[in-house]
Amino acid sequence: METRKMWSGYLFISPWFVGFLAFLVYPLAMSLYMSFQSINNVSELRMTFVGWDNYTRAFLKDTQFVPFFVHAIRTSLIEIPLILSFSFFIASMLNQDVRGKLFFRGAFFLPVLIGSGFVMQQLLGLQADPMQAAMTQLAGGDGGGQIQAVGGLAIPDAVAAYLPPELAEALSDVLRTLTVAFWKTGIPILLFVAGLQGISDSLYESAKCDGATPWEMFWKITFPLMTPILLLNAIFTLVDSFTDLRNVMMIYIKYTAFSKIELGYASALGWIYFLFVFVLVVLVIAFTRKKVVYIGER
Repeated sequence: METRKMWSGYLFISPWFVGFLAFLVYPLAMSLYMSFQSINNVSELRMTFVGWDNYTRAFLKDTQFVPFFVHAIRTSLIEIPLILSFSFFIASMLNQDVRGKLFFRGAFFLPVLIGSGFVMQQLLGLQADPMQAAMTQLAGGDGGGQIQAVGGLAIPDAVAAYLPPELAEALSDVLRTLTVAFWKTGIPILLFVAGLQGISDSLYESAKCDGATPWEMFWKITFPLMTPILLLNAIFTLVDSFTDLRNVMMIYIKYTAFSKIELGYASALGWIYFLFVFVLVVLVIAFTRKKVVYIGER
């Protein structure tokens, strides 16, 4: 009976397992192999082994990779705290007994449903060619390689005309960042609300009997018990931000692969970017492992 149950389980997961091997493991292995190759014939995938040349080219020869890479890191590290703090604040408000909270939950989750693909390209001003939009960023200003933010709201021209150019551009960059950051808060808010609703009311009642203030209850009860959800949201937001539609590194990798038709070099860029994000996720988990509070553990 145990053997039959085991094979029944294998049978049920076999479609997923086949898809996992065909559409994840094989492409990953193939991209790693191609990162050490130079493609001579795209139609027949004829390759020449070049060793670490593609990786060294990214850092020593490619004048666009490092600026794009630094810009992607800087943008993500700015967006992640904004998304987490705003999501936690809104979730705390939605967890209160207020009228219309179901409507507001749906309103904050609505961008998750419509904010993808062509719709998101139009809303962020990327239009139909996001790769070209990212490439033109390096020509900003006097052509000195300055990278500017892509997409989102900006200061209206009628208002910007009365402001110094530097101030108008700085305010526009802030608005663009806030636009995308707040647009991506739907799933974190939903997870935070679920976590807040999972905290027992008896804990707050006991704290009130002991004379605890709302501020003390937040830092002694709410925040510690929300650390698992906070860690989950931090990892989700980190990965989502580094793989976002408007992320210049993602756009540059696609441009290199499918516009410049340099599949080997694009694979190397993808693996450099993937390893950086993977190490960053591992570091986040390692540094927060002892700070996360799980109910039932000492």
